[in-house]
Amino acid sequence: MQGSANLNLMKKAARKVGRALVKDFREVENLQVSAKGPGDFVTRADREAEKTLREELLGGRPTYGFFGEETAETEGADPTRRWIVDPLDGTTNFLHGLPHWAISIALEHKGEIIAGVVFDAAKDEMFWAEKGGGAWMNESRLRVSGRRSLSESIFATEIPAIGKATLPASLQDFARLAPVSAGVRSWGSAALNMAYVAAGRFDGYWARGMRPWDIAAGLVLVREAGGLLSAVREGHDPLINGTILCSNEPLFEGFRKVIRGE
Repeated sequence: MQGSANLNLMKKAARKVGRALVKDFREVENLQVSAKGPGDFVTRADREAEKTLREELLGGRPTYGFFGEETAETEGADPTRRWIVDPLDGTTNFLHGLPHWAISIALEHKGEIIAGVVFDAAKDEMFWAEKGGGAWMNESRLRVSGRRSLSESIFATEIPAIGKATLPASLQDFARLAPVSAGVRSWGSAALNMAYVAAGRFDGYWARGMRPWDIAAGLVLVREAGGLLSAVREGHDPLINGTILCSNEPLFEGFRKVIRGE
């Protein structure tokens, strides 16, 4: 249950950044905010968080690569391993004073995500998983939900903001799923949505227009909690394609058919 040295390094880095972000979150009105684009903001806290994660993770594993949201990718001396990091997933929530955001750290080895941490610092919930070691939240083992019917299930997604090319398709997805489900939620953090699927809080999740740092840690969390996942279209890699769909096994095929419009 303790995890590997790599996983412990990831947890330590996430907690260090989490303490700083919680402090900034309490003073959110004083943050320096600059616009990266319509509906997509970056804060001083965001940049400082990634800087700290880079220092902590590469300090512990200096030969690994580093791929983060806010800075250019760094290739390590070991080309088979890299950190994939979102220092603040749910930035818009953070800026609006909504306590639903997370630090996401994944470790990739030879193209496969082998470990992931999603830390909800505001609620002190550390979701973590390692290939073959199960998925956990703090000290509790996680399993995906046991629901078997779409009509009894709650799903999560991302409703894109102004100017996003994926908005029309996402609204069509929503229009197909909402009438046959118990509800659809859009809470503004891809990393936490996937962690919640792993924890059985959401029965499934799908999204379009995702970047690798949005979903990398969630991939191993869902798999190790017993869930299934794929890109929206069969045969694609979610980290490359940018679409993701995941749920428990009984719901998966029906859920996927609804989202695909089949």
